[in-house]
Amino acid sequence: MASRLWLLLSAGLLVAACEAGRQMPKLSEKKLCADSECSHPILIARALQDFYPGDCRFIPIRQGQLVYVYAMLKGRGNLFWAGSVQDSYYGEQEARIGHFPSSVVEETHALTPASTEVKTTKWDFYCN
Repeated sequence: MASRLWLLLSAGLLVAACEAGRQMPKLSEKKLCADSECSHPILIARALQDFYPGDCRFIPIRQGQLVYVYAMLKGRGNLFWAGSVQDSYYGEQEARIGHFPSSVVEETHALTPASTEVKTTKWDFYCN
């Protein structure tokens, strides 16, 4: 009986966890990256102003923060980049990749050319 109850509770938690995440509308069908996995940063930028995201596809950015840019969206989403923001040595905000408007940052260091075109997937725009 206890094992059945555990199984039912586990299944319920799994369903609840799956229902919590959702695919968000795509901002673009393609992106430009340094490599096919978009695993190397293209450039480092500094935030010119604060950015407060409207949904979980985006990351919050504070003026002055450094942003590591991993992808630049192409086509209708070309106003957005994907990157990672960190406070001083992983301080208050854990590192995670998300989108932000390219207009809120300025490039400070070019690292690797964004010469690889990659199709976006549902995981590029998935919210937890």
